[in-house]
Amino acid sequence: MSSLFAKEKNEDISAISQNIYENINTQKNCQVWAIGGGKGGVGKSLVTANISLCLALMGYRVVAIDLDLGGANLHTCLGVPIPEKTLSDYLSKKVLSLEELKTTTMVNNLSVISGAQDDVGIANLKQLHKTKILNKLHELQADFVLLDLGAGTSFNTLDFFISSDKGILTALPEPTSIENTYRFIKSFFYRKLKMAEDLLEIGPLIDQAMNTKMGEENTPAELLNKIMEINPIAGQKLKREIDSLCPNLILNQVRTQADVDIGFSMKIICKKYFGLNIDYVGYLDYDSAVWQSVKKRRPLLMEFPNSPLVGNFDRIVHRLLDIS
Repeated sequence: MSSLFAKEKNEDISAISQNIYENINTQKNCQVWAIGGGKGGVGKSLVTANISLCLALMGYRVVAIDLDLGGANLHTCLGVPIPEKTLSDYLSKKVLSLEELKTTTMVNNLSVISGAQDDVGIANLKQLHKTKILNKLHELQADFVLLDLGAGTSFNTLDFFISSDKGILTALPEPTSIENTYRFIKSFFYRKLKMAEDLLEIGPLIDQAMNTKMGEENTPAELLNKIMEINPIAGQKLKREIDSLCPNLILNQVRTQADVDIGFSMKIICKKYFGLNIDYVGYLDYDSAVWQSVKKRRPLLMEFPNSPLVGNFDRIVHRLLDIS
């Protein structure tokens, strides 16, 4: 641990695709990491808050943004009172930049931008608003921007996940969470392929593959093989898109070795079904310190520095940074 302290179907998909790819290809001043998952209550805010803390304690400039717009609470996990300015102020043009929304935390280098606390409508961002946020994320004065996404597979959530430099999935080692995680993977996989203009000619085949259920024939992985036979050029394009997808997986509230091994099983299944490489970057032990820290409104890593979770997060962050 010493290393840590050392330092919507109605949307125009083609238009969204253009905006997202323009955003991805823009000259970047920082890396954007998005933390998502298939269902609520799996610990996305916990993961976002504590990965942010780890990076800040390592000396990086970090901004954590709460994009769980229907229930923003990331500030609580970071021990910050409800911020006076939120994303609503930016979207309504009360403030002119995301920089003006940054609220400092008790840790140097770490700021938080809160989701709306009082605007019910913001939970369903319009395309214009989503694009506005996406286009400005890389302009924040930070080394890393972490996005705490809402639960589920809404287009807003999927598009923020797709546009990030690194996508991180959080799941629990239980059937409902695992099923919803697969659903999330399938949804963002499908949306990513549908956004690729070079693949429009094989759109019907992609639709067919994505309508199959787990265990059925004509899986997305088998789709690639068929297209390679029928149209090698289109097949190579599809392969490039699939190879560009490499989400990271974190299992939360792990109690046994069998729970830990679920992550490896999910990795194998995703490769077999989607042809998709998933990086299982680590797990978080079950620890009652989590809810105790939330009750105290103090960051977990600061309130319980001797918790096994501190070591868990340290290893995960080093894996995400590709540091041995």
